[in-house]
Amino acid sequence: MPVYVKDGGVWRTIDRVYVRDATSFTNKTVNNVYIKDGGSWREVFIIYDTTSFSTTTGTVPVPSLANAIHVEYAAAAGGGGSGGMDYDSRGYEDAGAGGGSGAFISDKVFSVTGGETLTIVTGTGGAGGNPIGDPPGDGTSRSGGNGSAATTVSGTSSGSLFNLAVGIGATSTYNSVAVAGTGGLATISGTTLTSGTTVDGLDITTFTSGPLSAFNQSGNGASGSGGNRCSGDNCNVGGADGADSYSGNVAGGTGGDAGNGGSYESGQVGNPGTRGSGGGGGGTEQGAPGGAGAPGEISYRFLRIA
Repeated sequence: MPVYVKDGGVWRTIDRVYVRDATSFTNKTVNNVYIKDGGSWREVFIIYDTTSFSTTTGTVPVPSLANAIHVEYAAAAGGGGSGGMDYDSRGYEDAGAGGGSGAFISDKVFSVTGGETLTIVTGTGGAGGNPIGDPPGDGTSRSGGNGSAATTVSGTSSGSLFNLAVGIGATSTYNSVAVAGTGGLATISGTTLTSGTTVDGLDITTFTSGPLSAFNQSGNGASGSGGNRCSGDNCNVGGADGADSYSGNVAGGTGGDAGNGGSYESGQVGNPGTRGSGGGGGGTEQGAPGGAGAPGEISYRFLRIA
């Protein structure tokens, strides 16, 4: 509950209250203010400084005076890109497809209970499709892996705040064009705050430091790009790109190069994703491997809303 003073006929909110300490003659911050209401003392003001951002996962205690958490960004892990397939005997060469990206949050504020315990989980990205060493065109799957675990936050009192599902890896199997991985779904379960001011004077609608540069954003991941095919023995085509994350604000891993029709080259390997995006697909020559999906991530800080 805020405290007000009248200033030139206008009521203004007090963000901090001070008293004069007669011993040191310096201003001292008052952390709590009480009034007597019908014989009972009631708290009308409490100060709490917004914490710095943290990326700590696992078991995290909510500070006793906090009542909200600002999730600056969070994304689930991306899916891996598939490896290229060498189809000389079939008359085609197929490059790998891109992995899907994880669901995301950017600058969203949730209510929490002071003193409760949060469990915060982020997963690892899906592995890229099979590496060099498998005989080209032998029928072995070169599919990319899915992200290992959703990015989630749940509290002992607040319950589930959100569940951001992982990106799915691209598939690449013998005698079929590589299929891109799909994006994860965002499930928002907690109480979100769309307006308010912290007791230390921060307007939460100005929180725009996340990847979308806009307050109160969340959404599903995206699908990667499909596989590319060319016709003819030892023809060359590059791998497809992995899916972007954060609604297109973070690029997915790029696909591997087409190569030159000769031996396998390092440049044909699909590139890994970053910040929840999908890995790129591998190029055609000798079935270059796909890139890994990006790991999940989260950044947050605790607040007290007035």
